[in-house]
Amino acid sequence: MSKIKIFSLGGLNEVGKNCYVVDVDDNIFIFDCGLKYAHESLYGIDYIIPSFEFLVKNKKRIKGLFLTHGHNENMGAVADLVRDIPELKIYASKFTKYMLLEDGVSEKNIIEIKANKAIKFQELSVFPINVSHSTPDSLMYVLNTKDGAICYTGDFIIDPMMHGSYSMDLGKIAYVGKQKVLATLCESVFSEKSGHTSPNHRLTEFFKDTLNHHDERIIFLVQDNNIYTIQDIFNGAANRHRKVIVMGKKLQNLINMSIKEGYLNIPNNILGDLSDIDTKGSILLVAEDRETPYASISKILNNYDKFIKLKATDTVVFAVQKHDSNEKILVKIENELAMCGCNIVSLPKEKVLSLHASAEDLMLMIKLLNPKYYIPVKGDYRYMVGNADLAQNIGISKDNILLKQNGEIIEFVDGNQVECFDKVPVNDILIDGKSNDDVGSLVIKDREMLSENGIVLISATISRREKVLLVGPVVTTRGFIYVKDSQEMIEEIKRICEIIIERNITKEYVEYTKIKNEIREELGKYLYRETECKPMIIAVVQEV
Repeated sequence: MSKIKIFSLGGLNEVGKNCYVVDVDDNIFIFDCGLKYAHESLYGIDYIIPSFEFLVKNKKRIKGLFLTHGHNENMGAVADLVRDIPELKIYASKFTKYMLLEDGVSEKNIIEIKANKAIKFQELSVFPINVSHSTPDSLMYVLNTKDGAICYTGDFIIDPMMHGSYSMDLGKIAYVGKQKVLATLCESVFSEKSGHTSPNHRLTEFFKDTLNHHDERIIFLVQDNNIYTIQDIFNGAANRHRKVIVMGKKLQNLINMSIKEGYLNIPNNILGDLSDIDTKGSILLVAEDRETPYASISKILNNYDKFIKLKATDTVVFAVQKHDSNEKILVKIENELAMCGCNIVSLPKEKVLSLHASAEDLMLMIKLLNPKYYIPVKGDYRYMVGNADLAQNIGISKDNILLKQNGEIIEFVDGNQVECFDKVPVNDILIDGKSNDDVGSLVIKDREMLSENGIVLISATISRREKVLLVGPVVTTRGFIYVKDSQEMIEEIKRICEIIIERNITKEYVEYTKIKNEIREELGKYLYRETECKPMIIAVVQEV
């Protein structure tokens, strides 16, 4: 029989950074490898990824990384993981493979898979099943072991109206449930929403109504990889003799690929070009990126966009999911749009763009799979608790519902849970720019100090031969005080620094380290007395 360990490197008690690991008899299977978007207090940080310390240390045991779909919360950290493990095998559907290639992942690492075709690893196998989500070719996975199946649902909703590359194979899911399911890892993001998510995600009629009431130019802000929403916009625009212009090379390439592969079905002659931008009734598709929220519309508002100049007659439709962390930015942008005279259209509260399982969807999935153990994953802890309550309400024993934090290990031996107090090292790796090195908390602290209190730079030059002060001290400030209005303080800073330098110079040597430390300490005390601020103080003393 088997010894199985399940744990998360990210995704529990947080939104994003999903990365779940199943270790079956020393064979490691990774499910999803996502990023989390940084909030405002992480100054200059672009995104956050899990620490891959455990995976790098055990890379020889890894059988593969299995991706559910093409959203950054689930695949955004793959490129970073491949840098650490260049030989990593990545299993992904056709659409997810395209998103990986766009993200810079090498094609040699990617193995394209199709639903309902098992991937065998000697006595173990991984079986992908189609689920319905806002990106095409979304999958859930069933890892078959001697002690039963381990299921990872990924993101899903249950909607019989979604077909083609968005369809969900409920029959296969029910068949898996009729076998023996040891454990199910199931998403929690919408666990507090009652009913089914469907039909609140169907937006074609809403977009039609918006187009009926606004004859002038309309700008749709969309999330580029939400192909299902983009399809709804095209459906709403059909038979209206209005041109749709796709703005931006990345979105244009994605839509061209989606049309070619059959993910998007659009009416003939509906696509326009840049010559149609200012035409009355034109529809502009502008992609917004979660990494830099509302950056595209901000660029247009500030007249930095090369092609789009706002008019008072324009209507701006926010077809992107709102997030609590970005609410301040959104309110500011809506206010500026109103000042420009633009009409603003937002989705009604009951409508959703993020296709996640609500309470009824989750309970149906639990019933179909009928697992022995249930593990809520994905989302804030309160949503995980809500997910656990749903499972308990439909008959799963409270003792078999396992709520964990990142790094905590769930262990099964011969199909039964055993106590395990071991932990896997987990951490947030802060990524700034193109470097995949961790920025670290000390750098963030420095940035916070600079943003709140500014910087004071003291520079001085000492003669190497004569051991006397030649130049300075020169005082430079940024973000601290307005120099022209604070000449007395600047002169006092110079005086304090000069005294410190003079008392640490002898005919034999100069105490450079002592000078720098005393300047930081004494100047810090003086500036706090005068201003109640603690600017960053940097002393640069050189000799010539």
